[in-house]
Amino acid sequence: MIDQRLLPAEYKLVDFHDYLQVTQAIQQMVVRGAPAIGASGAFGLALAAQTSRAVDKNALLQELRAAAEVIKSARPTAVNLTWGLKRVMEVAEQERGDLESLRTAVLAEAQRIADEDVEINQRMARYGAALISDGDTIIHHCNTGSLAAVDWGTALGVIRMAHKLGKRVHVLVDETRPRLQGARLTAWELEQYQIPYEIITDNAAGYFLRSGGVQKVFFGGDRMAANGDVANKIGTYMLALAANDNQIPAYCVVPTSTIDLSLPHGDLIPIEERDPDEVLGLQFAGYPVAPENAKARNPAFDVTPHRLISGIVTENGVVEPPYESNLRAAVEMSSKK
Repeated sequence: MIDQRLLPAEYKLVDFHDYLQVTQAIQQMVVRGAPAIGASGAFGLALAAQTSRAVDKNALLQELRAAAEVIKSARPTAVNLTWGLKRVMEVAEQERGDLESLRTAVLAEAQRIADEDVEINQRMARYGAALISDGDTIIHHCNTGSLAAVDWGTALGVIRMAHKLGKRVHVLVDETRPRLQGARLTAWELEQYQIPYEIITDNAAGYFLRSGGVQKVFFGGDRMAANGDVANKIGTYMLALAANDNQIPAYCVVPTSTIDLSLPHGDLIPIEERDPDEVLGLQFAGYPVAPENAKARNPAFDVTPHRLISGIVTENGVVEPPYESNLRAAVEMSSKK
C-alpha cells in the first residue's frame, strides 16, 4: 500500500504480511477511502488464508470467520469493508474443493474485487463527466481519487475523466479537517493529473458558492442508506447545505457496493468517532493550536440528507429522485451482472 499518512511529503510503499497488520493499516488510515478499504479487507482475508496453519478446510473456515470479524471492526462506517469481507466469505463457504482450493478461491475473489473496482470507477467517471461543463469550477471535499480506491477514484475520478476528455476544469479543494485529506491527498493527486486547483479552508466553501464562481460540488460517500442519505467525511453536510442554499448542484459519486439497502435512512448509519488527538494535535507556525488541557470531539463522518443531493453517480448511471426506488434499481442491476 501507499502510506497515505505521509503524503505529500513522502511517497512510501509499505508491505503487510498478515491480516492483523492489514486491520491496523485500515484503522490507522495508512489506507482509507471506502472502495480502497473494501479491497484491502478482502486481501486481508486472503492473507489470513495463506498464513493459516489449519490442517483441514473446516478449521480454516473458522479462522477466516474470526479474521473477518476482526477486520470489520477497523472502520464501522464504510460499508464497503463489510461488503468486501462478505463477498470473500461467501466464496469461501461455497468452495467444495480441498484446503488449497479454498486458499486459491479466497485470493481469486479478493483480486476480482480489486479488478472490478477499477472498471466500476471508470464507468462512474464517464457518467459523472457528462455532468461537468467546459470551464466549470468545482468544489471537492476530502479525497476520492486513486488513493481512495484501487485505482482511478470516485468523485475525483469524475473530475479526472472530464479533464481527460478535454474539458477545462478548475478545482477548489476543501482542506478537509482534521486530517486534511483534501490539502494533503487531493491536491497531490491533482498535481499528478495536471488539473488546476486551489486549496480553500473548509469554512470558505460557503463564500465561494455564494460568490457565483462555483458551478458544481462533488463528493464521495462511505455508506448510503436506501433513501439516498449518505455518510461521508465530516463537513460534507455543511457543504451540501451551502450548495443547496445557492442553487448549486451537489453530486455524490458512489459505487453500488456503498449503497446499504438494509438501512431505510441515514440516521441508522453508525458514525465513527476517532481519537481527539487528531483535532488537538493540529499546529500553526510550529505551535499547538489548542490549549494544553483542551478536550475535543472528533466524529469522522456526518450524514447529508438526500434532499440536498442533486444526483447520485453510480456505475449504472446517474440516479435521480425518487432515490428510494431508483437506488434499489441501480443496486439490482449490479447484482444481475
